[in-house]
Amino acid sequence: MSTNATQSLDTRGMNCPLPILRTKKALSAMAAGETLAVTATDPGSLKDMQAFCKQTGHELVSSSTNQGEFEFLIRRA
Repeated sequence: MSTNATQSLDTRGMNCPLPILRTKKALSAMAAGETLAVTATDPGSLKDMQAFCKQTGHELVSSSTNQGEFEFLIRRA
């Protein structure tokens, strides 16, 4: 997934709220329209990322699960 992204962020092994906080920090340093690929292992990150994008206006381009890892592609608003 990160091949389509401007940047990637690895939050594997981190639990809530760290994946969201790290995602927020990474997106704030990016320009509008750039994309961030996030990899997480926290099962709560699926709902957390959806809620985060809805609240902040960023676009959740895709999300997938692969062998216990959650991958998200987020476009900065």
